[in-house]
Amino acid sequence: MPGRESVTSEAPIAPPAVPAGRSRRGRRTGLKEREAALVGGYRELARLAYLVLPGGTDRHRRILAAHAVVQHALRATGSDAPDGRAEGGPDHDGRGYEEVRLQVLRGALAPAGRRRLLPLPRVQGLRLFTAAGSPEDLALDQALAKASPHTRAGYALRVLEGLPTARAAALLSRAGVPAPERALAEGERIHAEHRAAGRDLDRSPEFDPCAVRAQPTDLLRRRAKGRLLVVGALTLLLAAGTGLAPLLDRADRPAAGPAAATGTSAASAALLRAAADAWRNTARLDFDAWPARGELTTDRALLDRATAAWSGRGPAARTLEPGAPAGAPGTIRLLYAGRPDGTAIVVLYGEGRLARYTEGPEPDLTVARADDADITTAAAVVLTRTPAGSRYLLAPWVDGADSRDLRAPDTPARPVAHPDGLTPALALTGDAACTRRPVLQLRSSSVVAEQHAFLLADVGGLLPAHLTFTPPPDGSTPARAPREATGPDALTAWARTSCGPAGTGAATGPAGAGPGTRAVNTWAFATQALPEGEGPASWVCVRRDGWDGGGSAATALLLPDPKRGTPAPPLGTASVEQTRACSRFDQNVLAATWWRGKSGKAYLLVGGSRRLVSVSGAGALTIPETRTASRTLAVPGPGAGDVRLSGLLDTGARIGTLS
Repeated sequence: MPGRESVTSEAPIAPPAVPAGRSRRGRRTGLKEREAALVGGYRELARLAYLVLPGGTDRHRRILAAHAVVQHALRATGSDAPDGRAEGGPDHDGRGYEEVRLQVLRGALAPAGRRRLLPLPRVQGLRLFTAAGSPEDLALDQALAKASPHTRAGYALRVLEGLPTARAAALLSRAGVPAPERALAEGERIHAEHRAAGRDLDRSPEFDPCAVRAQPTDLLRRRAKGRLLVVGALTLLLAAGTGLAPLLDRADRPAAGPAAATGTSAASAALLRAAADAWRNTARLDFDAWPARGELTTDRALLDRATAAWSGRGPAARTLEPGAPAGAPGTIRLLYAGRPDGTAIVVLYGEGRLARYTEGPEPDLTVARADDADITTAAAVVLTRTPAGSRYLLAPWVDGADSRDLRAPDTPARPVAHPDGLTPALALTGDAACTRRPVLQLRSSSVVAEQHAFLLADVGGLLPAHLTFTPPPDGSTPARAPREATGPDALTAWARTSCGPAGTGAATGPAGAGPGTRAVNTWAFATQALPEGEGPASWVCVRRDGWDGGGSAATALLLPDPKRGTPAPPLGTASVEQTRACSRFDQNVLAATWWRGKSGKAYLLVGGSRRLVSVSGAGALTIPETRTASRTLAVPGPGAGDVRLSGLLDTGARIGTLS
């Protein structure tokens, strides 16, 4: 087609010539004429469907869906075909082409649920993706992905099909678009912003689902020296059920471009990219809903180096956080590519794994587990970490971000700027003396959750840990569930557990957490009135859960503050690694510690969870079986020595302290 300069006039954009022998008659066409039109215009129809289909989905599935829509169009044409001359301006391939085009448009605009009913062409052992186009093509693809389906359809009819405005509007209306003029106006706005890509839209390999490349589904797991590429025409039996076997390439089409011949940008072209608004339209908020952000998302060479590093090719040093597998996933999603501090960084995600590639004199790749992430645990990724602090990339559903100090629960949180999700450097690791423990307090958009705020703590890894709080029992039979640690009681508890034996060390996160930590919960399982009238104390279990399913637990007694504003250090009583204690799978806990009152007298303080009915002990102090309605005991004793405790539950089972 000739170049296209404008989409605002009534003249068709690059009107195609009428092939010899094609008909412009106003009669309805027969099956053979429509079949001939579909075969002759298959590539144009597939390109039209590909442009209109959602761009944020899996590219492999989008290619197959485009072919499925075109092949189904032959069966869909019939009684609802337009009378008289069709809506299309220039008769591209005759009357039959116009009727089939209408059905392709309807199929591509159909709701996702209806499209899923169409059988997709079968491709086993391979993933398909369109060949890499120019950076302008990629920018156009991203702009179309953010637009509505109706806008994409309007853009395709004007720029790709070359229809005048009035006839494009009529065709959109016939296809079921409620406001065709608005769709066309939005399409023209996109064309004005991406005019260079629009001129070559009918030749760009980026939007050609008939000139595709293929790679094995496990390509990135293999450390093969070469890449398997199928360049130009990939003739597939895509016409199952229609009796067609259309050729997917034609001799009068140019090759897919230099990238197809050389094999460059193969990995980057295969990267999945979510639509900018994907998180608004899904019930599953995790890293799959993150759009690709950053100023380097079109840098194919950088993306190739990042994916090569993940697959084990290239000089990058590899750091695997606990539980992270060494191999790369079969499919990879691009989340970020940019230079937050002058150094190129790429963040990738696939099959429950997150990877951060950092360029420089010594490239580095860090991989972390992120399977079953959710609205909180997929809310932030650490991009950089320096002595000045860490910079985070926040999820698209994060509306508000603040920094607050866990050690100062009464101090208001301070707002954190996050343009396009990127925060400035934040010092969130605290200090050796634990005088402060800063954390992120994020707020989800009201689109996904009403008044939902939550805390994230830097634990030295790629992903921050989610902090939660479980309040003490209220007398009800069911166990209370963890909740966000943003309320006054939760912040008061975390002010105590964020440091000390049951809390944070200088270089680690809460409860001794480090890289690979998914969440940390402070559970207040009992409240005890101290002897000699020294006030109430709280028994807590701090539970750390890792992404690999492992975890640790530590019990402690939180004593009353010796003076207002200075939280007393917790009395650590026991800790254990690789346990499910204090999780939802083991909600029975018993703890004890020696304590001296203001008189100097020593007591063994005992606390248990809600099912505890009696306690006995032996060792430095003998305790006969003693029933306790409050689930706590204070027994005078020597003030030192080991005491082996046994707690009786209301189920008849017995438990001991953590060990």
